[in-house]
Amino acid sequence: MDGSWIVKTCSIRLAVISIATLTMISCGGAGSSSNTLNILFVIMDDVGIDQMSVFGYGGATPPRLPNINAIAAAGVRFRNAWSMPECSPGRAAMFVGRYPVRTSIYQAIGPNDLANSQLSPYDMTTPKLLKLANYESGMFGKFHLAGPENNSAGDGTPGVLGWDYFYGWIGGLPASIDTTAGGIAPTGTYACGFVPSAAHGGADTGACYQADGSCNTVAGTVASGNVPGKQCLVTGGIFVPNTACQTPPTSLNFNRQNAYYVSPLVINSGSAVTVVPLTDSRTRGYRTKIEADAAILWINSRSSSRPWMATVSFSAPHTPVQQAPGNLTPLNGAARDDLNCGDFVDQRILQNEMTEALDSEFGRLLVETGLATRNPDGSLAYNPGAKNTMIVIVGDNGTLGNSVKAPFNIQRAKGTAYQTGVWDPLIIAGPLVSQPNREVNHMVNMVDVYRLFGEIARIDVESAVPRSIDSAPMLAYLTNAAQPSVRSINFTMGGYNIQANGGRNAPCVVSQSSCTQIPISKSVCEDNNGAWWGPGATDTAVINAPTGYQSCCQVNQALFKAGQTQITINPEISIGIRNVNYKIVRNTVQTYDSVADSCSSVLSNEFYQVNQAKPVPKLDDEQFNLLLQPLSASLQATYNGLQTQLDSILASQPACPGDGNIDGTVDAKDTADWMRIVSNWAGSSAYDFNFDAATNTLDQQQINTHQGPCARSTSIY
Repeated sequence: MDGSWIVKTCSIRLAVISIATLTMISCGGAGSSSNTLNILFVIMDDVGIDQMSVFGYGGATPPRLPNINAIAAAGVRFRNAWSMPECSPGRAAMFVGRYPVRTSIYQAIGPNDLANSQLSPYDMTTPKLLKLANYESGMFGKFHLAGPENNSAGDGTPGVLGWDYFYGWIGGLPASIDTTAGGIAPTGTYACGFVPSAAHGGADTGACYQADGSCNTVAGTVASGNVPGKQCLVTGGIFVPNTACQTPPTSLNFNRQNAYYVSPLVINSGSAVTVVPLTDSRTRGYRTKIEADAAILWINSRSSSRPWMATVSFSAPHTPVQQAPGNLTPLNGAARDDLNCGDFVDQRILQNEMTEALDSEFGRLLVETGLATRNPDGSLAYNPGAKNTMIVIVGDNGTLGNSVKAPFNIQRAKGTAYQTGVWDPLIIAGPLVSQPNREVNHMVNMVDVYRLFGEIARIDVESAVPRSIDSAPMLAYLTNAAQPSVRSINFTMGGYNIQANGGRNAPCVVSQSSCTQIPISKSVCEDNNGAWWGPGATDTAVINAPTGYQSCCQVNQALFKAGQTQITINPEISIGIRNVNYKIVRNTVQTYDSVADSCSSVLSNEFYQVNQAKPVPKLDDEQFNLLLQPLSASLQATYNGLQTQLDSILASQPACPGDGNIDGTVDAKDTADWMRIVSNWAGSSAYDFNFDAATNTLDQQQINTHQGPCARSTSIY
C-alpha cells in the first residue's frame, strides 16, 4: 500500500476544521508575540483516567483533586484520549507529535538504551517548534526523553533538545527508598525512608542534622501530622532518634538518594549544565514541591513582552510510593506514619496521597503565578479568560497495576495496550475555550497535543516540521463545541527499546505469577514489588540466583526444569488500534516450548468492543474477546479494516540507514554530522546504525552506501 489513501483521508478530515480555526492558525508570522498566549503544560506520572472522578471514574476511593477539578470545570475534558503504554514513549509522542514507529522509543528509557531509542537532537521538539513564534520554554521535574546514558549530550540533553531552561531529573525515575533513613540504621529498618513515631517503632524526639553541619532538635507531631522523623526529612535533614544535637554520628550519609526526598538534580540554563550534588539543599526536600517551586520562580521571572511555555512534569505518583508532607494532603487529615511503603494495600493509599499532594502543589503553582486566586473557603478561583495562558493537563500513560481503580483491570494496566494501560486524562482550559465545562468524546491521541501547542502559537505545524508527524488538529475542539471528530482511528504501541547488540531489559517476576521485562533495573523491579531474575539476582525464589536470566522465557525454562509451575509472560510488544466502537490489541509474547526446549515469539490479535460509558465503561477484558467465537460478516469487515490500518501504520516509516539527521536524505550533511560526532565522541549516537553503542567507520560505511533520498514516510491519524 503506497499510503495515498492516508493523504486523501487526512485532506478530507482537515476540511471539517472550522474556518475560524484555520484563520487563527494562519495569522501572525514567525516571531510574532502580539496577543500570543502562554502555555502551562502539566504532566502527571502514571495517572490513568481510572483515577479521575472528574471523568466519572475513580472507584470507591479516588484521589481528591479539587484544584485539577476546578480547571476541568472551567475547560474541556477529553474523555477518549490515548497515550502510549509507558512514560518515555508517551512523553516523546507529546513533544514531537510522532508515534514510536518513528522515534524508536517503545518503553521507558533505561541506562542500557542507546541514543537510537532516545529523542533525536535533530527532531523538531515542541520548544524548537515554538521558537518559530518567539516562545521561551522551560521544563521542571521529570525529563526521561533522552540521556544521560548513551548520549553525547549527557545531562545537557534538555538544552540540546530545545529547552531554554530545565530544572529537574534527566533519568526521571526517583531512586529506591533509603530504608536506612540516611545511614542511621541497617538496610530494611525503615520501609518508608524516615523514622516513624514511637508508637510505630520509631521515636518522638531526636536530632535533625543538615548537610551543612547544622542541627536542631525535633520533638512532637506538628499540626500537619508530620512526625519528627518526617519533619526532619521534609527539610532535607537526617533524623537521629532519641538524641540531642552533638557531634554528628559517623554513620550519617548525605550522599544516599531517598526516593522523593533526596534526588540528584540537574539544571540546564542556556548552554550551562549544572549537576547539583546530594549534599546541596536544592536536592533535598519533597520532589513534587521542588518541581512546583522551580516552575513558579521561572514563570514569575518571565517578561510580559515574550510568550512562554512551562512544562511542569511532576514525578508523582510514580513508584516508589512514599508519604507526602502532611500539609500537602489536608483532605487526608493527619499524615499517617503507620503505612508500610512495601505493602500492597498501603501502597494504594499512598498512591492516592501522592496524587493529592500533586494537586495541592498544582493549585499553589496557579495561585503564586497569578493564574488563579483562592475563594474565601479556600477553593480555587480560576477565570480562564483573565490571564493570557492556556492550561493543558495530561497523564503520560495508564495507571500502574497495583493502583488501578475498579472497574478497570489491574492485570491489563500500564505497560500494555489495553484500555487501562493507555486511556488517560486530558484537560484543557484557557482563553481559547468556548462553552467551558464540557466533554469531548471524540478520539484524540497525545501526539495531538504537539499540534495543539503549534496551533495556540499560530504556527502552521505541517509546514514548519520537515518530516511526517502523526498529530491531528485539536484547536477546533476548544473553539467549537459542535466540532466533528477529526480522527477516524487511534493508535498506541509499546515494546523494546534498542540496546547494544540486541540486548533487552532483564526479567522481573511480579507476585510470583507473571513476568515482565519493562523494569529498567533491579531496583525499579523491586520498587514495584517484583523479584529480579536478571544478572545480580538476590531474591531467594530465583533458581541459580548468581547467574540470572536474560528473558522471561528463560525464567519459565528454569522453572520447568526445576519442576515448578511456569508463570504468565506479559506482552513484550503490545499494540492497539481502534475506531469509534471497536479495538484490536496485538501482542507479541516470547513463550517457552518444553518439548523443543526453546523460546519463540508468538504474535496474537484480540478484538473488542469498547466505549467510554461511566461509571462502568466497556473494557477490553479477556472474556470479551470477540475472536473467541466466529465473527459476523460486518464484524469481520471491521476487524479486517482495522488490521489493514494497523499494518499500514507499522509500515509507515521505512528504514533509512545512513540518515542520522532524519531529514529524509542521505547526503553530505550526514557525513558532516557523523564527522562532528566522532571528532569528540565515540559512543552511542543517532549515527550508530548497527546498534553496537559506538559511532565509528562502520557507521560511515552506511552513509556512503545509502546515498540519496529515503523512501517516503506517511503521516497517519
